[in-house]
Amino acid sequence: MCLRNCGKETLKYPFGSGPGCGDPRFQPHITCNQQKLTFTTHTGSYPITSIDYSNQVMYISDPTMSTCSCTLPSKGFGLDWNAPFSFDDSTIFALVDCSMNSSSICKTRSYDDGSNSKLQCDQNTQICDVMYSCRPSSININLPISTCCVYTPVNLGPSFDMDLDKLQCSSYTGFYNYNDQQVDPQKWNYGIALKYKFSVTNDYPSSCDACEKSYGFCGYSEVYNSFLCNCPNGINTTTDCFFTSSYNHGFRN
Repeated sequence: MCLRNCGKETLKYPFGSGPGCGDPRFQPHITCNQQKLTFTTHTGSYPITSIDYSNQVMYISDPTMSTCSCTLPSKGFGLDWNAPFSFDDSTIFALVDCSMNSSSICKTRSYDDGSNSKLQCDQNTQICDVMYSCRPSSININLPISTCCVYTPVNLGPSFDMDLDKLQCSSYTGFYNYNDQQVDPQKWNYGIALKYKFSVTNDYPSSCDACEKSYGFCGYSEVYNSFLCNCPNGINTTTDCFFTSSYNHGFRN
């Protein structure tokens, strides 16, 4: 039986509570364990804080991410190349405490034609100006940040990976739906916003739509990954739950 909730989070297609529920492309990356919804990549496991089904955006937090009140060492963040997710346009990454002398992102590269490559990390931003004003909650453990730069591209390049060891940075912070009028970094939305798609064309599956209208939950056969509709009475069908309802009613008569 597919669960319709994981903790306080409502589950809808393409997400599911376990194998056989939701979309099979999402199942390896999304798990519901002990009523906690989690997103997993090669860089770690991250709590899912909320899902905006209308705009197809999932919000996650990273326990190793630095915020205005707490600076933490981190290895970075990355998406698996085959995961059906991309970074939402509202996501902003800022790298913290980088080695300004040796880190490749802090240097421009000169070409034979006299042009220079664009810096991958911009230090001259309002975001960093505000970040420098942060005062950690425990000065004995967390020191104010020494450097800050906003990292581009937002998609982290072809590898979808932010390797802080390679970039020679101690940590990073991420936030979404940034408003440049909000000058209090304590009130920023810390975390990462990830966009997801139903398919290449992003069309909602008609079979799933019919299943949900009959009060079923969209799932799949674990053997063939073919569509199944998980009905409230525990029966799986390849269409919708209206058939099982009428069948059971007729059988009882």
